[in-house]
Amino acid sequence: MDPRLVFVVGALLMLLNGGVLGLMHRDLPREIRPSAVDWRIGTLLLAGGTLLLAAQQDLPPGFILPAGNFCLLIGLSLYWRALRRFYDRPDTPWLFLPALLGTAGVYWFAAITPRLDGRIVVVTLVWAGITVAAVWTLRKRTPSDAAVSRAVLSGIFALVGAFFALRCVYFVLRSDTGGTVTDASNWLNAVTPAVAAILPIIGTTAYLLLCSERIRRQWEHAAATDYLTGLANRRTIMSNGDARFAAARAGGASFAAAVIDIDHFKQINDRHGHDVGDAALQHVASLLDQHCRGANMVGRQGGEEFVALLDDADPAQAGIAAERLRAAVQDTPLLLEGAPLAATISIGVGVMAPGDHGFEDLLRRADQALYAAKTGGRNRVAFGPRPA
Repeated sequence: MDPRLVFVVGALLMLLNGGVLGLMHRDLPREIRPSAVDWRIGTLLLAGGTLLLAAQQDLPPGFILPAGNFCLLIGLSLYWRALRRFYDRPDTPWLFLPALLGTAGVYWFAAITPRLDGRIVVVTLVWAGITVAAVWTLRKRTPSDAAVSRAVLSGIFALVGAFFALRCVYFVLRSDTGGTVTDASNWLNAVTPAVAAILPIIGTTAYLLLCSERIRRQWEHAAATDYLTGLANRRTIMSNGDARFAAARAGGASFAAAVIDIDHFKQINDRHGHDVGDAALQHVASLLDQHCRGANMVGRQGGEEFVALLDDADPAQAGIAAERLRAAVQDTPLLLEGAPLAATISIGVGVMAPGDHGFEDLLRRADQALYAAKTGGRNRVAFGPRPA
């Protein structure tokens, strides 16, 4: 197959992929859009560079070869930058330096000392360096990011980088490789544009899947999280409570729940306004989260009420945990423009008993205990009655 035809077909497919990404741009979350812009521009530059290289036999090599490789190397650098932005890595203009040095090397071996093997070595070193950096960015992820598309994209970058490295070795060791990469007398010249097109064509699809999985995780997080405090919401608390109650019952372990309410919260809202009330909720939520140790979890049930799930907690341990939460809030006032705003909480604790049929029974007793703590003077811990 004519390498020039492969170059042109590959470029057209790249342009189509770049167009699809452009159409989807507005549907992406704002925090992903800068990354998507880099990826789209990178795809268009790769397509442009491919078309320039396809025309290299018709234009002066001192111009067309540096121009074509400049587009390819900058496009590849933008892919790397897109991944760095996707994973919130710091931006730096230095990541374009390898592409600029590679373009200078291509110019030298195209216009000053024409050598195909020299150009191939220079371009291969830059491609290998950028693809390795891109793979490193993809692999150096957060533990929660186990997206399949991330692994696929890593594999694509690694495959393209390995191919260009092997291609470099082939061209350096052989002398019958032709004068340009569009010379149809060498089979590798026909394969090269096809392999290079894998990254902007299949890689763009994998990148879109990466964005889709990020959006899915964000929706799942939003569905399970209270929007104001960042804690688990009522739905998540109830689901976790049911699961932990069942696990404790099956394993013969103890389990407890604490219902927590901010004392005199309505007065805070009435005296200081709802903005301060929201700040107080966030402040208390942060303290509860910090002092809820181990596998224990805390969530916001609604309004000024929170629920803590206490694993492996008998009455004594549950009391110690609840007292630790109460003291943390009492001892750490919210600072409003330097002035402290004191807040306290009342806590009702329910401990799992043999007569409980489910988590709701436990939670009901914790609610009763909270009422007892409120009527008993607030800023205290009370226990619900254990069923006979």
